Amino acid sequence: MRARSWRLSRCPWDKNPSRIGQSLPDAVTSQTRIRRPAVRAGYLQHGPASREGRGKEPFVEVSWEVALDLLARELRSVKARCGNEAIYGGSYGWASAGRFHHAQSQLHRFLKGFGGYTASTNTYSSAAGERILPHILGPLSPLHRQHTHFSELARECQLFVAIGGLPLRNAQVNGGGANDHMLQYWLDKMQANGTRFINISPVRNDLSAVPDAEWLAIRPGTDTALLLALSYVLIAESLYDQAFVASHTVGFAPYRAYLLGEHDGVAKTPAWAAAITGLDVQRIADLAREMARHRTMVNISWSIQRARQGEQAYWATVALTALLGQLGTPGGGLGFGYACTNLAGAVRKAFSGPRLPAGENAVDSVIPVARLSDMLLHPGETYEFDGQQRRYPDIRLVYWAGGNTFHHHQDINRLCEAWRRPETVVVHEQYWTAQAKFSDIVLPATTSLEREDIGSGGHDGFMIAMSAQIPPVGEARDDYAIFCDLAGRLGFGEAFSEGRDAGQWLRHLYEESRPRAQEEGIALPSFDDFWQQGVLEYSAPERPQIFLADFRARSAALSALHALRQN
Repeated sequence: MRARSWRLSRCPWDKNPSRIGQSLPDAVTSQTRIRRPAVRAGYLQHGPASREGRGKEPFVEVSWEVALDLLARELRSVKARCGNEAIYGGSYGWASAGRFHHAQSQLHRFLKGFGGYTASTNTYSSAAGERILPHILGPLSPLHRQHTHFSELARECQLFVAIGGLPLRNAQVNGGGANDHMLQYWLDKMQANGTRFINISPVRNDLSAVPDAEWLAIRPGTDTALLLALSYVLIAESLYDQAFVASHTVGFAPYRAYLLGEHDGVAKTPAWAAAITGLDVQRIADLAREMARHRTMVNISWSIQRARQGEQAYWATVALTALLGQLGTPGGGLGFGYACTNLAGAVRKAFSGPRLPAGENAVDSVIPVARLSDMLLHPGETYEFDGQQRRYPDIRLVYWAGGNTFHHHQDINRLCEAWRRPETVVVHEQYWTAQAKFSDIVLPATTSLEREDIGSGGHDGFMIAMSAQIPPVGEARDDYAIFCDLAGRLGFGEAFSEGRDAGQWLRHLYEESRPRAQEEGIALPSFDDFWQQGVLEYSAPERPQIFLADFRARSAALSALHALRQN
């Protein structure tokens, strides 16, 4: 969408624009906008000793000078008394499609310049998948960029099994901006070419884009049982690709023994899975046979792994698709999150886009993002993560910019209890969200319509010149301006800004990205030409991408070479 005199006009390249864009003008002038710096009343009077009123007390508006002096003093105090490990700056959230004014990146650069902070790792979206896949296939983020293009699925895929569905709502947004909402378009193409869809989800609407899709209403949280039973049928009926399993996988023998019940006395049959999943016994068995007969894409949504033992479903999906022997084939194989963030299956060239350098974190303390409450409630305790024993730090100051953990985090009542443990909570916010109301120092930030930036989704195929449409509302400032002022108070202003204002940073980051774009076959114009043009659209690659095609070919070649040497 483009804003023009507060009227929105459709971007001609977008196949299915999100209605979320219609909210932009009203959001800028919303009654919930934060217009001046504000400090919780009890904190302003008593400082960090006042915590119980967090989330209950009113706020007092103050000047920028008062707010930043207060914050600088607390940052110095925590660092001097407890060290930088006591500052939590994970700050989960997107805030803006703009790559320079990306609030989280700005905060991380600032805190690293201040000496470091306790960080977070992984995402709420796909943390379990991010941790299990490197052990069995490869890191999830690079794998997303390698997914089979929708154009290839439209040509070759006969059966698309959607575990968790393909919700259109999940394809509306992307961390750097979703500029071409392509999901409905490509699903229509696939249907027209004869692809059959099966929606395995408790919610029928999870595949609303395909009205004729078969719906298997599985019980929530039981997907792994179904996947195991499908694998059981393939093995029991000798439907699996024995040559592929022998040449491209390891660990088949113990997995086969587990499925057949040789270890625990429980065979993972369709009847066993039916009692757990609520699905029909015969339908489970028939589905396995259909998957073996057809060119099948098995996609598992991010939502499936957002549960206790969520990694098991991802592991079982990889095992199932390996048994089918279709990994690396046109239109077949597996996917992790088609429909999620308008990412997997994109048919344009892509590169990482402009990015703000954050520097190195001098503190090695890091927690899984979803253990925020555990960390605040249990400082000093040990926990297990990815096969390692770790220790929770003792957090005294929480600094958040561009996110709302009360929207993301699980068990809000427990989070409210944990949120009162730190001495100081600081946020940069545009609106009076729950997180802002549960903070001590609230600094008003500009929205994307009040500043200039570069939108680039990395895998979206577009780069957007984001021109400011209106002046900042009230006394709101860019996150960059806030951190420049604060860094100056703390003695590293020049190191943080590198002597550049926001406009100079945009030009610098754009020019810095041009060689990386060239490596991906993308020729970027000069910055001035880009800004005047407003939109860059990358072309499609010469050949459609097929997920794991290189792995399939390479492993087959190695197996053939090994066989020759044996002979």
